[in-house]
Amino acid sequence: MKESSLKYRQFKDKAFLFAVYSVVAISIIPLFLIIYYISKMGISAINWNFLTTLPKPPGEAGGGMANAIVGTLMLIFTSSIFAIPISIFIGIYLSEYQESKLASIGRYCLEVLQGVPSIVIGIIAYLLFVKPFGGFNALSGALALAMMMIPIIAKTTEETLKLVPLAIKEAAIALGVPYYKVILKVVVPTGLSGIITGIILGIARVAGETAPLLFTAFGNPFMSYNMLKPISSMPLIIFNYSGSPYDDWHAMAWGTSFILLIIVLILNIIAKIIASRWKIQF
Repeated sequence: MKESSLKYRQFKDKAFLFAVYSVVAISIIPLFLIIYYISKMGISAINWNFLTTLPKPPGEAGGGMANAIVGTLMLIFTSSIFAIPISIFIGIYLSEYQESKLASIGRYCLEVLQGVPSIVIGIIAYLLFVKPFGGFNALSGALALAMMMIPIIAKTTEETLKLVPLAIKEAAIALGVPYYKVILKVVVPTGLSGIITGIILGIARVAGETAPLLFTAFGNPFMSYNMLKPISSMPLIIFNYSGSPYDDWHAMAWGTSFILLIIVLILNIIAKIIASRWKIQF
């Protein structure tokens, strides 16, 4: 009787493991299908001309996405300048004053902001940064992306700094170090790897966003370095070209999708490596 009961429990254990592995495999399959199909359709469009020249009218051979690549890098860089300092200071406050009423309100606002659809953020950015100034511009697009980055980086910073033992802060304070220096020179450097991971994940999150840019940066067929004027980006190119009736534009959209996929994958892999190898250890 006992032996049969043991075999039955072993069978249930193996069945459960099989079910778990099956669910994991099913969840991974769509990711590999997306990577395979985008790579298959887009890699043939990638060449030096694609990376260094401007788009051409439909029907003309050649042409590239240089303006979209430069525009995407400018938007990410500018949005990071706005989002990273604000997010880190928010994360520091939330971790240091966890029980305060303001921290509870701030934490709730971050959760709500993280759940707001990107197209709604685009409309808000249009009302705040585009309409008052009378025209589309890249700066408004960067600010819209920054609003999407803030919750990710702030929450990651908060959770990372919570892992720093209280004894380290108490030791620094006991040596007579001012409290703000304890935070900036002891606590934050200790959790720097987690903060960097949050920054990379935030950038990867907004790199492929299209909806906010439709209402802000708008797009530009020419090379532009002026943040106060409309600017092109890879998500906008994919959105506009994929819905066109021209085969050459479809090929350009697939090529741009492939480049954007590679960028996002690289950023996520870097974040995973940092998170796994440079953990807070004591």
